[in-house]
Amino acid sequence: MVKNTETTKIVTQPKLNEVATPSLKRWLKHFFFMPATKRYFNQQDQHVIAEAVKEAEQGHVGEIQVVIEAYIPAANAFYQDTYGRAKQLFAEVGVWDTEFNSGVLLYINLCDKKVEILIDRGIKKATTQDVWNDICETMIQSIKQQEYRKAVVNGVGEIGKVLDEYYAGRTINIENELSNTPIIIG
Repeated sequence: MVKNTETTKIVTQPKLNEVATPSLKRWLKHFFFMPATKRYFNQQDQHVIAEAVKEAEQGHVGEIQVVIEAYIPAANAFYQDTYGRAKQLFAEVGVWDTEFNSGVLLYINLCDKKVEILIDRGIKKATTQDVWNDICETMIQSIKQQEYRKAVVNGVGEIGKVLDEYYAGRTINIENELSNTPIIIG
């Protein structure tokens, strides 16, 4: 059972409906998108991404979870945009449930060619929103040039640099709480 505390906001279906305006166009786009994540990210790419996550997590308590999704499921796409989907996955995958509230979700949606970065409450003061937006924009440019692996690896590296700066001097040896392997959906 998940408890809702004053510092933890659980994402439920009604809250997700508040995020995005219903869109038939978005639903059609995602409904007819051909699943392609395995084509864009093969086993070797997934291994390279996992190694990049492992390297980016060295020296601090920050945890990075990469989720790559081909499209938003048809049941959700009418009411949910990529940001709403990222919030849902942030909760479902348990990125919020790290010991030091130091989780970062890197969500890539291939259908929309969008990138979302969600950070947990423990690192909200790590930097400004502009830094996170710049990481997303750089990744989107690489994705548009069909450099998918490069986009994710570089994005993970940049997130790792932000976490290194924020947690400088606060190294604690803890076990890896989130999988380094990217979660591939669709």
